[in-house]
Amino acid sequence: MSHLLGAESLRLEYPTRVVFESVSLGVNQGDRIGLVGRNGEGKSSLLGLLYGQIEPDAGRVTRRGDLRMGLLAQTDQLDPAAGVGWSIVADRPHHEWAGDPKIRDVIAGLVPDLDWDQPVGQLSGGQRHRVALASLLVGQWDVIALDEPTNHLDIQGITWLAGHLRARWPKNSGGLLVVTHDRWFLDEVATATWEVHDRVVEPFEGGYAAYVLQRVERDRQAAAIEAKRQNLMRKELAWLRRGPPARTSKPKFRIEAANQLIEDVPPLRDRIKLNRLAVARLGKDVVDLLDAGVSFDGREVLRDVEWRLAPGERSAVLGANGVGKSTLLGLIAGTVEPTAGRVKRGKTVKLGLLDQQFRELEDIADDLVREVLARTKTSYVVDGKELTPAQLLERLGFAREHLSARVGELSGGQKRRLQLLLVLLSEPNLMMLDEPSNDVDTDMLAAMEDLFDSWPGTLIVVSHDRYLVERITDQQYAIVDGRLRHLPGGMDEYLRLCQTATAPPAVVGPPTVPPPNAARRAAGAVERTARKELSATERKLERLSERMAQLQARMAAHDQSDYEGVGRLNDELRQAEAEATALEERWFELSELVG
Repeated sequence: MSHLLGAESLRLEYPTRVVFESVSLGVNQGDRIGLVGRNGEGKSSLLGLLYGQIEPDAGRVTRRGDLRMGLLAQTDQLDPAAGVGWSIVADRPHHEWAGDPKIRDVIAGLVPDLDWDQPVGQLSGGQRHRVALASLLVGQWDVIALDEPTNHLDIQGITWLAGHLRARWPKNSGGLLVVTHDRWFLDEVATATWEVHDRVVEPFEGGYAAYVLQRVERDRQAAAIEAKRQNLMRKELAWLRRGPPARTSKPKFRIEAANQLIEDVPPLRDRIKLNRLAVARLGKDVVDLLDAGVSFDGREVLRDVEWRLAPGERSAVLGANGVGKSTLLGLIAGTVEPTAGRVKRGKTVKLGLLDQQFRELEDIADDLVREVLARTKTSYVVDGKELTPAQLLERLGFAREHLSARVGELSGGQKRRLQLLLVLLSEPNLMMLDEPSNDVDTDMLAAMEDLFDSWPGTLIVVSHDRYLVERITDQQYAIVDGRLRHLPGGMDEYLRLCQTATAPPAVVGPPTVPPPNAARRAAGAVERTARKELSATERKLERLSERMAQLQARMAAHDQSDYEGVGRLNDELRQAEAEATALEERWFELSELVG
């Protein structure tokens, strides 16, 4: 592989600390590299060094002589007075860029609905981000560096961007460097991962899933280092290995090693126990949305919403920006009144909200963090262990030296950690998370997910972070045309719905309408067939459940020194669990058909 750019013995020092100490690395043709690490460790600084925006205090950056390198920074350099179209294609003739299918694809993928002549200064932050990203991607580059490219993108936009970057260059050509906390996106585009930590850059093979395995092995070999992070990442690895096979099919690591590392890790959540605790704390009634609708200034945002939240339910709400997700949260919270239908709330519901604006921190902006903690409850239980507020905050990646900082002086990531802590310590039994992954790194996300594994309450999440949604929720819903729709097929079903909604009709011309009676007979036949298959599926699930219970009993009674015998029983159990998962997915699909 030919060399594109690299660094030799880089040192970077700011007045308060050393960021890098003797860092050497290289980017070759075909490299697709994801950068991970805690906030403030130097990921953006590393991109600035490689791109030439920051001069190192020692060492040097090498680049191929004719290298074309494009950078998307977190803050764009767009001219506020320039129009959207000029910002993307500049002064290129219309026939030139409009005739280029690659440029058309970028425009359709990122800015399909923006007014071409609207000044950039009039756009929202999310719209500006899309314009800046489109402006970069229409160019011809040998290396592209992206700093948090998925910020402000919805699920469709993130999926499009991943596909674009995978197909942008031929195999073994071009180079990609991307800083992101979106772990699904990392696994989709990265073939290598650089962890930026403790003044060094440590390389790993593969995307996020492979990085997790190698990091667990590294921490195990150096057992004295960060014991709490080791346990946390082993739990993360257990989820990756036990989830859908596609999640770990691309990384080239040893499956046997992964299984050995997680053999003593219990399931992420004891759902029966958590549901029992949730019912005890909440009662049977949480919040019921009964044929609810909301209109603003005559415009219908939500309609015919029927949703009965259950104790212990863990659900995500998906949808493009502006479809009404925050309005739905407002209905549940009581801050938005329905203009149609009604909302019924249980008497024992205590709401906790993690919003995007840090509103609950505004009144304590002048207080020291330690003063805030001193006013909270004295302990919080996680996985059966009592933690003080300071220990819980440290578990979330909050450095002890920041306890003496004022709340208003904290960074976005630090505020998010404190905000989550205060919400947890208020002991809600219904919690809503509105874009919880904003401003946080992958370590913070893993720690947050770990806390929610043992949290006994009803959880509602609004997020474009696919990994987080699949990790902490058990079912998903989408807002489509103002209505709330259950998604038995999860995120994949949602993306199919989006594609169907935007796809052109297959046949041009008047549709053929069958006679009313024939249509009713056909629909009835389909429903009868679905009901039969549903009954058969339920019987199969019952038999599988009995078989798994028997296998578990045999494994418990088996001679544990007989590794081969235990291994065979374990393989049978895994196969039965996979069959049960497939049957459950089919059961949900059939349940939707028969209503």
